[in-house]
Parts: sequence; C-alpha cells; structure tokens
Amino acid sequence: MNIRNFCIIAHIDHGKSTLADRLLELTGTIEKRNMKAQLLDQMDIEQERGITIKLQPVRMAYKDYVLNLIDTPGHVDFTYEVSRSLAAVEGAILLVDSTQGVQAQTIGNLYLALEQDLKIIPVLNKIDLPNADVEKVSDEIIHLIGCKKEDILTCSAKTGEGVEEVLKKVIAEVPEPKERMSGSPRGLIFDSFYDDYKGVVASIRMIDGELSKGDGVKFMGTGKTAEVLDLGSYTPKMASSPKLENGQVGYVVTGLKELGDVRVGDTITLEKNSATEQLPGYKEVKPMVFAGIFPQEGDDYNAMRDAVDKLKLNDSALYYEPEHSQALGFGFRCGFLGMLHLEIFQERLRREFGLHIIATVPSVAYHIFLTKGEDIIVKSPQELPDVQRIDHIEEPWMTVDIITPKDFVGNVMGLVSDRKGIYTNTEYLSAGSENRAMLHYEMPLASLITDFYDKLKTVTSGYGSLNYEFKDYRKSDVVKMDILIAEDSVEALSSLVWQDEAFKIGKKIVKSLKDTLPKQQFVIKIQAAIGGKVIAGERLSALRKDVTAGLYGGDITRKRKLLEKQKKGKKKMMAMGKGKVDIPTEAYLAVLKR
Repeated sequence: MNIRNFCIIAHIDHGKSTLADRLLELTGTIEKRNMKAQLLDQMDIEQERGITIKLQPVRMAYKDYVLNLIDTPGHVDFTYEVSRSLAAVEGAILLVDSTQGVQAQTIGNLYLALEQDLKIIPVLNKIDLPNADVEKVSDEIIHLIGCKKEDILTCSAKTGEGVEEVLKKVIAEVPEPKERMSGSPRGLIFDSFYDDYKGVVASIRMIDGELSKGDGVKFMGTGKTAEVLDLGSYTPKMASSPKLENGQVGYVVTGLKELGDVRVGDTITLEKNSATEQLPGYKEVKPMVFAGIFPQEGDDYNAMRDAVDKLKLNDSALYYEPEHSQALGFGFRCGFLGMLHLEIFQERLRREFGLHIIATVPSVAYHIFLTKGEDIIVKSPQELPDVQRIDHIEEPWMTVDIITPKDFVGNVMGLVSDRKGIYTNTEYLSAGSENRAMLHYEMPLASLITDFYDKLKTVTSGYGSLNYEFKDYRKSDVVKMDILIAEDSVEALSSLVWQDEAFKIGKKIVKSLKDTLPKQQFVIKIQAAIGGKVIAGERLSALRKDVTAGLYGGDITRKRKLLEKQKKGKKKMMAMGKGKVDIPTEAYLAVLKR
C-alpha cells in the first residue's frame, strides 16, 4: 500500500508552512506559476500575521507514492488543531529552527505526537542562515528524543536544500496505513467547514474499508444520515474522485444544512452496513478563557448566531452559549483556549461576516462553593453569587514550561513570581551545555491570559517561549470589581480580580479608559469599585469650547456671566441624565489589553 500520512509539527515561526510549500513544489502538486508563499495558509489573517491558524490537508504524488500531508499550527492556543491532525496520520516531521533551537511548543507538540505513538522524523530547518548552529541544536534534539545524530536531517525550507531527503525519509520510515478492508467502512472526521452550496463538508481519514459517491452514510455520534454527493482529496483545492479507500485522507460533501449534524471526532460509516463500534475520536477540549461577545447593533444578533455556528464548525475548540446582558442585549458567552484564539475569533467575525462586535473583559472559569454545600462553575463576573452565599472560590492552575537563554533566567523568575507563580524545577536542554534552560512552574491561569506572553518576550529580548497545560483547581481570594463611568456601572467592563491586586488593576483600568474615552460636554467620573466602595478613580475633563469668542469689547462681567451660565448648563445636563456616555469599541479593547 503506497500511502504515507504525515504532518509537520513545530513551534510557531519555525518554517512549517514554508516546508509544506517546498514539498508541494517538489512533488509537482502546484505548478510554479501558481506558487505563492504560505500557500496552505488560505485565510487573509494567516498570510498577514505569518502564522497558521487552521490545520490544512493536502494530497501529493511522488514517484509511486501517495503522500497525505497535514500542515498544523504552532501557537499554544491552537494545540487542539494539532492534536486532531496527529490522530489522522502515522508519522510526524518534528521541525526545529536551527537558529533558535528547541522551543516550548516544540516539546508540547512532540509529547502530543508521542502519545499517539507516531514515527518522529527530526529535521533542522533554516540551515542557510549565517547564525544557524546545527551542532548545538542537534545536541538539544538528541537530549530531547534520544535519537542518534545521523537520524537528524538538515534542510532549508526557503531555498529547498535538503527537502528531497526529508521526503525520502518520510517514505522510508513512516509506516503505511494498516490494510483493513474487511467489515464496515469507518472514517474519522478530523475537520469540517460549511459551504453555502454544498452544505457541511467533512474532512475525513478512512480507517476501514471505502466510501463511494452515492453511498448512504451515517454519522455514528449524532445518528444523522446523508448521501455522499461528492468526495475526493485536497490538492490543495478539492479534487473529486469516485471513492476514498482505507488509509486515504480526503473530504465528503454531505449536503447537510444543519451545522450540528457533523461533529469533529465523529465516525462516518455506511447507513445500511453500519459499523457497531465508533472510533475513539478526540479528548473533549476544555476552554480556558471566557468572554461575552455581543453585536454592536441589536439587529445583527441572528447574523452573528449564524456566523458563530459556522466558525464553530471550522474551529472545534470554540465553545459558546447564548447570553443576555441588560447593558449589551443578546449575545454569546464564548470559551477560548487563550487570548490569541479570542483575538483571531473577533477578527474573523469582522472580516468574514462583516460584523462589528463588543467583547467583554475575558475571565477564567471559577469553581464557586456555596454555603449550602452546592458548587457551581462561573464564567463571567455577572454570574457571581452574593458574597454572603459563597463559602470559598477555586480558580484553575496551569503547569507552565518556559524556555529561555540562561542569561534571562533571573528576569523570568522575577516576572513569574510577580504573577503568583510557584517554581518547580529547572532543566537544561542539552547535556554539558547550560546555554538554554527550561523552567517549570505552576501558575494561576488568570495571570497568564492577559499580557504574560508579551511581558515574557520583553524580559527575554524575544528569546523566551511558553507552553502551558491545565493542572487543577485551587482555593483563591477573588472579588468582583465594577467599573463606573459617569456613575453608571458598565457591565461589560466588570471583572473578577484577586483581592490583594484589586487597587493596582482598578487603577490601570481607569487610567486606560481616561486615555481612550472621547471627551464630552461635561466632566466624566471614571471609577473602579468593589461592592459599594470606590477603590480607584480618574476624571476626564469636559470638552472646552470658547463660548466667549464672539464677545468683543465691553466689561469683563459679560464674559463671566456667560461662563457661569455654561457651568450651570453642564451641571443640569449631568443631573438630567444626559450625562450618558457612549463607550467606543477602542475603550473596551484598551481594557482587554491592559
């Protein structure tokens, strides 16, 4: 069976998509005139930011072999995309930048691949750069996976040097899919998307048997049935074929219009001769960061619901449920794997669906234990019960791995201790070399989700890298902080904060609002409060207009009279409730990025 299924795993910006481009060129899958950089990164936002967000399958032919490659993201917020890719293949190219060495996400993704028992092919990339250090990085890889030095390939995905050797090694070492044509056909759905004309299109890896056009199929998890309107492979555009056989990766057009009928991780089988046992699928993903997402215009709620449904189909790590806010109307409480995931989601809603939204301050999911012995999960500040009903609160803690050059170890330790981190131990990445250290910590998720990654990059001059995983829930002293603007509480800006840091965070928020809110005709009070107690405040001065500009000559009392009259008018305006302030999206974003 001349099929090889493999993926490329690496830290962000180590050259996965560029290597995929060279493989497409080398195998003649894409003609040179149609070639462009990061061809498999098909979203505008991926091209602009130079990062992969979505896994992308592609089928290539080389000599007598069919090669199915799945290009994966590298950022920790898109780990779920990586884990789904790994379940659909037999081997993985572990790509490491020879100028930067092994990074935190390299190790995180490697462990995911080892859990799936995949064949690992270590490859050093960017050897054409003058600061490439092949010897040192090879030692790090040997220390990490225990391979021999001759097992490590070197290449430059940019120039194409060494890429053919990588392809030959994949063919030689990645196991071929097992021959399993007996019994009922079964395929694992590892991705899906919605097409206005074709309905739901599922990306599948055939595990047993084969599927053909016109077959009646059943989705074992949801129990839904459909007819295969079309199937085929990604080259990387959709190329139709009569059937998909055991071991092949491709797509199935179902024609189903209900987005919930086809779930990622489900098993597709024949309707009549259906399989009895489902494939294992994937671990249920746990969202870590929650934020309320509301349309700026109330009329856009239905359009937003359709958009979120379609994005959920394309982004399985997204969690959402309807939510109603007195201030913002109807929207959704959405769960994300991290702040980049939230940012990309907002950007996709804006670009792909033309929606303008308001996002509330992100928070983590807290475990609330009530005095009556019950316990609840709270995902937003508005859900927090009265203080009198709460026995204690627990918050999520993570295990954190940080890789940094040894010169910056002190800076990193200082940063993490400021964020309530607990030190576990330090490892050095290669035997006999103490140039780069991996620091292990335990940290509350709340201190990771805002600007920790940016601060880490700052204190390590851009060399630090981060990977984290959920560990457990621990007791915490958390309070709800309200933000009042012109003495009105703004629900979207409420947040749950640690009691001992409330003043510092409140001061930061009111200051950032003072800098971003537009001036009004009257003085605006901006306050942070816990319960009824104001803990921080700022005043935004009134918009000044020279009302005396038209007064020529005469006594100074004429000007004074006019200014007094204006002063009274401003007071009256506030008293009559015309002091309502429209808060622009930039102000919400300033608080999000505080």
